[in-house]
Amino acid sequence: MAMEPTMLSVTPEIEALAAMCRENTNIAPELYQQFEVKRGLRDVNGVGVLAGLTNISEIISSRMENGVKTPCAGELRYRGYNINDLVSGFLKDGRKGYEETAYLLLFGRLPDRQELAEFKSLLARGRTLPTNFTRDVIMKAPSHDMMNSLSRSVLTLASYDDRADDISLPNVLRQCLMLISVFPMLAVYSYHAYNHYENGGSLYIHYPDDTLSTASNFLRMLRPDMQYTPLEAKVLDLALVLHMEHGGGNNSSFTTHVVTSSGTDTYSAVAAALGSLKGPKHGGANIKVVQMFDDLKRSVSDPTDEDAVRDYLKKLLHREAFDRKGLIYGMGHAVYSVSDPRAQIFKSFVHQLADEKGRDDDFQLYTMVERLAPAVIADERRIYKGVSANVDFYSGFVYSMLDLPLELYTPMFAVARIVGWSAHRLEELINVDKIIRPAYRSVSEKHPYQPLDAR
Repeated sequence: MAMEPTMLSVTPEIEALAAMCRENTNIAPELYQQFEVKRGLRDVNGVGVLAGLTNISEIISSRMENGVKTPCAGELRYRGYNINDLVSGFLKDGRKGYEETAYLLLFGRLPDRQELAEFKSLLARGRTLPTNFTRDVIMKAPSHDMMNSLSRSVLTLASYDDRADDISLPNVLRQCLMLISVFPMLAVYSYHAYNHYENGGSLYIHYPDDTLSTASNFLRMLRPDMQYTPLEAKVLDLALVLHMEHGGGNNSSFTTHVVTSSGTDTYSAVAAALGSLKGPKHGGANIKVVQMFDDLKRSVSDPTDEDAVRDYLKKLLHREAFDRKGLIYGMGHAVYSVSDPRAQIFKSFVHQLADEKGRDDDFQLYTMVERLAPAVIADERRIYKGVSANVDFYSGFVYSMLDLPLELYTPMFAVARIVGWSAHRLEELINVDKIIRPAYRSVSEKHPYQPLDAR
């Protein structure tokens, strides 16, 4: 009988090859300065290199005052609308905001009442997967990594689309709307498959309800009893709106532009964006926040003692606590310094949810860390700008109060950000006809060729 092939494992041979790869690939740091290369496409002050133009969103973190660039309270604008005004508008009217904000990002203006109803109906019609897709794709080879499961599902959906490679605008829009509609299903069903086959949990496959919002459907499909409170649905909807888009410069949106510029299909572009978002430097930070707070509560006997909490934060920076990475997760942002508007919006609703869930003590601890951490970081580190809580600081806490498993934290981000990726893909196709091809300067030494026997 033929032996079943197995995957390669890390052996001493592989480790030796990796060491050789590192030795012959390493680039001296001073060369980046010599050739004025902006590593990470950011200058020494953390400002991103201008790589394109966008109508979709804008981040404001500083203003010019008397000719001097001065940090200011952060602003986030979707299609020119201040995120605070958008959120206040739909909350004041008692509406969920995900669908109308998605309409705004995709089409450039806010919908009227009829347009919003028609758009919701369009998304509802899209909440269906191909026959037996859940059984044949999602439930086969379930993974503990839901982002990998999402990517696999997205790429497999291309096999069910007879116009997968058609990049005409109407067809790409059709594909994007379908993916926006099914992302919650793909994420939740992937988790249930993993929890059943790998953890021995019960298997639940609840179909979405066409009369419910995206946030409500997510909770309905996730929970065994399909029950949730109005506040839970409101806060999750708010989380989706705040994570939906964040400027043209974030890693996954830039990935979407780069891959789209090659002329590839929608499924490949979205799978590439998912791969970017999966990275812990981009989409996985809120998991680290929750785990960090769990470690804090284990390490500090009295979490109400400010001195003890301050000492723990110093240990984090000294690589003496938690994962020893030297980071206080959820604090600081690549662009914002004074404040992250998304965190500010989130905070009041986090307090409401903490009251409903009986977790006010946890909320007080989060508030304390938010207050103490900037001063601790300023004392311990030389930084070029201020530090404040970012959206991940509170979003992980929200997801834990909503009883979302850790495995779904980053997919939850993807459920929101698929709208932003779709808008950026459409923008790239409409405005640019050149493949994105950045320049890399070679610093390798030249070598004469040697025949095999002479090496």
